[in-house]
Amino acid sequence: MPKSPPAPPEDGALERTRALHELVLRSLDDDKAVEVVSIPLTGKSNIADHMVIASGRSSRQVASMAQKLTERIKQELGRSVRIEGLPVADWVLIDADDVIVHLFRPEVRSFYNLERMWAFEERSAAPAMA
Repeated sequence: MPKSPPAPPEDGALERTRALHELVLRSLDDDKAVEVVSIPLTGKSNIADHMVIASGRSSRQVASMAQKLTERIKQELGRSVRIEGLPVADWVLIDADDVIVHLFRPEVRSFYNLERMWAFEERSAAPAMA
């Protein structure tokens, strides 16, 4: 028997995802993140709806952006997130369920080049709108 396609998300779920994505982009802009890229993952992966990749100029800035972002998500949306890599802060991963955020020092970002791996097609990795 053929599988039926997954049910479309509820409007409330779409609105929560949109609000989270906008909060992430706004927070990174406020904290002076550089080279912010948002990659839509809908239809490509079921791990999240968006992947946001950004750089800080130093480990200290990366750690600060990550801490502020997690606090803002908790305060504004009441969501707890999972965070990895904060002690060293070369690459910090924030898993907010619908939005995955990767914060890098520039050298580390260049080495791993996640945009290329996840974009699948050139136009998918578009610069994030501020």
